[in-house]
Amino acid sequence: MNLVELRKGQSFHTVNINGIARRLPIRQVDDEIWIASNHQLVLCDVDFIKRIGRKLSTRIREYKLDCLFTAESKSLPLVYEIARQLGHKEISVARKSVKPYMDLYLVEEVKSITTKESQKLVIDRENVERIKGRKIGIFDDVVSTGGTMSALKNLVFRAGGTIMCEVAVWLEGPWYKSGNLIYLDVLPIFVTERKLNELLKTS
Repeated sequence: MNLVELRKGQSFHTVNINGIARRLPIRQVDDEIWIASNHQLVLCDVDFIKRIGRKLSTRIREYKLDCLFTAESKSLPLVYEIARQLGHKEISVARKSVKPYMDLYLVEEVKSITTKESQKLVIDRENVERIKGRKIGIFDDVVSTGGTMSALKNLVFRAGGTIMCEVAVWLEGPWYKSGNLIYLDVLPIFVTERKLNELLKTS
């Protein structure tokens, strides 16, 4: 499947992953970019979460992880299910703001394709302890530009953990070039003709 497709007025994009077919609504996120929105699928579809969690846990079991680490986002149900399948007792989560109860926290800034302003990812003392000296798998439901993944990596490094694998359900768009990402499927982005030509020249 192509990572970039010409926008032709499509309203939906159908995904078929691990035997599960679903229609995702296409939503505009930029003047020239539309994406297939997966938030209802990864937050609310229990069958999808269970089956994809089982599939990803099988893919990463060989890394013998101590803990999974993700951002406070729509990826949380999947991380919970993957951790359950792996027999983990806890997960580590980066919050999106500094809370009054936090002390000795670490902060990284992140900009993603679906947010207009840069955001923060924050881990407090307890989450630092979950990461320090341990084998960590970092997870995001979709990796597009890689902003969230890069911020999660930096937090693991700063907390003293070791990244064993990068994991996602989908790779979205042409931007993320890491050859280390473990993912199950591709989500194309939909663009204007001008944007398509621009991306083809820079790819």
